[in-house]
Amino acid sequence: MPTHDSPTNRWPDRPTLSAAFYKGHGLGNDYLVFENGEDWPATEKNVQTVCDRHRGVGSDGIVVLLPGNHLRMFNPDGGEFERSGNGLRILGSYLWRRSMHVESYDVRVGGDEVHLIIHGRDGPRYDVSAEMGRATAGGEAVALDPGLFEIDGTVRGPDGSVLSVVPVSVGNPHLVVVTDGSAATFSEERLADVGPFLVSHPALHHGANVQLVRVTAPDRCDALIWERGVGRTSTSGTSACAVAVALVSSGRLAPGVITVTMPGGSFTVGVTRDLDVVLRGPVEEIFEGRLSSELARALRGDPES
Repeated sequence: MPTHDSPTNRWPDRPTLSAAFYKGHGLGNDYLVFENGEDWPATEKNVQTVCDRHRGVGSDGIVVLLPGNHLRMFNPDGGEFERSGNGLRILGSYLWRRSMHVESYDVRVGGDEVHLIIHGRDGPRYDVSAEMGRATAGGEAVALDPGLFEIDGTVRGPDGSVLSVVPVSVGNPHLVVVTDGSAATFSEERLADVGPFLVSHPALHHGANVQLVRVTAPDRCDALIWERGVGRTSTSGTSACAVAVALVSSGRLAPGVITVTMPGGSFTVGVTRDLDVVLRGPVEEIFEGRLSSELARALRGDPES
């Protein structure tokens, strides 16, 4: 699978980070928060090492907090990406701890401003929402080359079957596959076929996250997720947003608050008629720590003393 930094080098130079970190998860989707520093460079290989669950700290990605509340985000494969709903909300819990319990924050990621609200805390568990801004739907939203989709919004899957796909951007690209809910169209086995096929399809300039979705009630749906740079994942905040936007923009659900249930749990996603999106759900802190001086030295490439 191509790294997200290709085919064009569209990201600034990689930052250098502190060894100190914070770890949290949103419904099992875990992220590390690092601030800028002088301890280790966030190269592709180093990000892979730190995210590795056996050779590093282990996580589904890294959120980097830079001066002025500017953010950078990296996947476990080392590639940089636009944004993560869970990463943003985990960052919100970190900022709450760091700033002596301020309840809202404005951060900038991918050139956009995102408003984070901490609605409450119970022990290690936070209730956090992220105002994700205005989503867009359609091929142009995900930089899709013309010709992939039929005029009715369908595409042929890897087995030649017809997929009903809604392209959505919520600051990062998604292809939402709307199913009839049957076992043949909505299952982990089906995800394992369709996910890798669509996630790095040659018609996509920068890849996309892929979801299978089935509607279960007028304000509820289920989703399975294949994430760009990660693979199958049990939950994803931006995927929850994309699924809700796809169903509203295609007229399958009415605007309002939609509960999106994934294998790891449920988020609520508010979607207006104009496709303004708010993601809300739980975050749990796990621990704070530091990379060992030996690991940081190895990541810098310093010779052993």
